[in-house]
Amino acid sequence: MKNLNPSIYLIIASFLMSCENKLPELDTTIYETSAAGNQLTVVSDFEPLDSVTVVSLNEEKTYQKITGFGGAFTESSAYLLNRLSKENRNEILEAYFSEDGANYSLTRTHMNSCDFSLSQYSYAAVPDDMELRNFTVEEDREDLIPMIKDAMAISKDGFKLFASPWTAPPWMKDNNEWVGGKLLPEYYDTWALFFSKYIEAYREEGIELWGFTVENEPHGNGNNWESMHYTPEEMTTFVQHHLGPHLEEKGYGDKIILGYDQNRAGIKEWVDVMYATPESSKYYDGTAIHWYESTYEIFADDLQYAHEKAPDKYLIETEGCVDSEVPAWKDDAWYWKKEATDWGWDWAPEEQKYLHPKYAPVNRYARDIIGCMNNWVDGWVDWNMVLDKQGGPNWFKNWCAAPVIVDPDIDEVYYTPLYYVMAHFSKFIRPDATVIDVQSTDDDLQITAAINPDGTTAVVVFNEGMEKKSFELRFRESVTTINIDAQALQTIMIPTKK
Repeated sequence: MKNLNPSIYLIIASFLMSCENKLPELDTTIYETSAAGNQLTVVSDFEPLDSVTVVSLNEEKTYQKITGFGGAFTESSAYLLNRLSKENRNEILEAYFSEDGANYSLTRTHMNSCDFSLSQYSYAAVPDDMELRNFTVEEDREDLIPMIKDAMAISKDGFKLFASPWTAPPWMKDNNEWVGGKLLPEYYDTWALFFSKYIEAYREEGIELWGFTVENEPHGNGNNWESMHYTPEEMTTFVQHHLGPHLEEKGYGDKIILGYDQNRAGIKEWVDVMYATPESSKYYDGTAIHWYESTYEIFADDLQYAHEKAPDKYLIETEGCVDSEVPAWKDDAWYWKKEATDWGWDWAPEEQKYLHPKYAPVNRYARDIIGCMNNWVDGWVDWNMVLDKQGGPNWFKNWCAAPVIVDPDIDEVYYTPLYYVMAHFSKFIRPDATVIDVQSTDDDLQITAAINPDGTTAVVVFNEGMEKKSFELRFRESVTTINIDAQALQTIMIPTKK
């Protein structure tokens, strides 16, 4: 949506550089994370390289407003935090939620258990309890709830929290199992009641929910861990005639409802059904997506399609991680090298192998978040905030990487480069920031930009190449020359317009 003919900008750049009257210097503060070792390090004093690259910002052309960036509260993460010393536990929460840290603004948690739980459990474990008189979140009180509440106490601006169910309790499903199966129609109202019971139980704990996704991965996950299947029509029936009206009746009509919640490649058929009519779309506030169809391909056309189908609704990446990997421990270089794979490296059909190349973890995150922002996505939520050296705990042994890895046996913490990548966005691009147009004469630089509510402008530039680059940044009739290291991510902060 932003790429015009680069030659136009080369002509303009050549003309401007030949002018005798130079533009005033653009005031910037630049933070860089790089394979060479920078970690949100302030960099300055650049020497121009042999380059005619021009990056131009146009605040007159605007796109979506940002909802936020962040990660997920899981039982696995909360359990690990409780095994650390109080000092390290607090340090990690400060790193994620304080103004000096990543300052996360959008977060997720699971309703009932998920694969990153210590066991399988439900808040409604008693069969045929249609009124959910035995509903309890007792399972969350030891680990998960304290983690969320402590994060709330640290966060100055607060953060939005939405919850996702992996499955209804087995007794509500046609297969009576944790994995797979569908919600029986006779339990649609009871399952809707479950959501309001959850709101009330967490409110009693001092935690206010922003909203929900209807179901994590409604296509299922290959019959592995907790799941429940919906077709687009089934989910829309549940939302339109049960969940939406129930929450409205209970006085919770302000709670956000996000539909779908699986891979981008399947989004078209879902939004066609979700937003088919005013009636079908009434209770949907937006669409949730994951990246596991490919942690390399952005699926820009699918994101554009989803936006055009419902331009006034949320489009949020609700989960992403480097999956099917045991994370490297205290080895920053691994996160910058093409060593990591994802599930599709081994299991994708032959015709889809191209979607699952070996690709550096840092590159996956930076490329994807920038690509999402440049294609109408307004929020991006990482998966587990904290995992151990194995990539768990996970009752299914579904190992994954996380931005922070810990060894609770020796009380050590490792902030991987992924932590700093997330902070490049969450710390500097705040809720209600407006994405603006960016044009660059170098297609190899991946760039996005947004103007924050306080008037500051954040420009994020990713150079995944093996050579250092130089570019002129032009904004508001001012200009500055910036160098970006090879394999480096920069956030360029421009102060409030005077």
